[in-house]
Amino acid sequence: MSIKQPYRRTCRQMLDGSYGGGQYIKHQGYADDPYHYIRAFLLIQQDLRQLFEYVEPADENLKCYSHRIHQLLIRSCIEIEANCKAILFANGYPDNGSLSMSDYKKLESSHRLSKYEIRLHFWRGRVLTTVPFCAWKNNGALTWYQSYNMTKHNRHKQFKEANFENMIDAVCGLLALLSSQFINDSFSGGPAHLVVRGGAGGGFEVAIGDFFHVKFPDDWPEDERYDFNWSNLKGEEDPFQNYPYPV
Repeated sequence: MSIKQPYRRTCRQMLDGSYGGGQYIKHQGYADDPYHYIRAFLLIQQDLRQLFEYVEPADENLKCYSHRIHQLLIRSCIEIEANCKAILFANGYPDNGSLSMSDYKKLESSHRLSKYEIRLHFWRGRVLTTVPFCAWKNNGALTWYQSYNMTKHNRHKQFKEANFENMIDAVCGLLALLSSQFINDSFSGGPAHLVVRGGAGGGFEVAIGDFFHVKFPDDWPEDERYDFNWSNLKGEEDPFQNYPYPV
């Protein structure tokens, strides 16, 4: 049986295979201050673009590392943690003051993060496509997140882990997480690009911030897809429900 009421901070395929018009993500009950989270990403993206003026986005540079790269890795992973907590707490998950990766992994069941693909189309020599949460499909560990922890706790000895590749994966992971909540709406007051199929080619869409491309999961089981008429739901006192995360 399909889902008749959307979950908070959770977008997913509709029964017809599309992601709908996305009107429900703009409702004030869907997410608390979404632009707060998107703005943090846009600042990271701005600094990443500036870094590209000095470090060419190319295979040859994947293992290079620096303090600037380290800063972007740290900031991206902090924002990922903030978004994971925001999703869990919005859906009634208890705040015990010490959430960890074992808690964040529970988002795989609600958001299907292991299926999100992010593309940086101007990578030198090839088109770079990454699936930052692919390891979660088999309950595996995220290499780039482990590198973040290693450099956070012992930067002097683990500085090489703060490399270009891990940083790019972390930025893409943050974008995937934001896309899984807000599709590709930047909440900036300007025109949105709400999921026009094939808009960037190969099933990819222009992502939040208009710099990357994102491919949304297209294989949600029918009984886990949304099937509601937002025009009928939006007038209800609370048109959303909590996702039943196991505690």
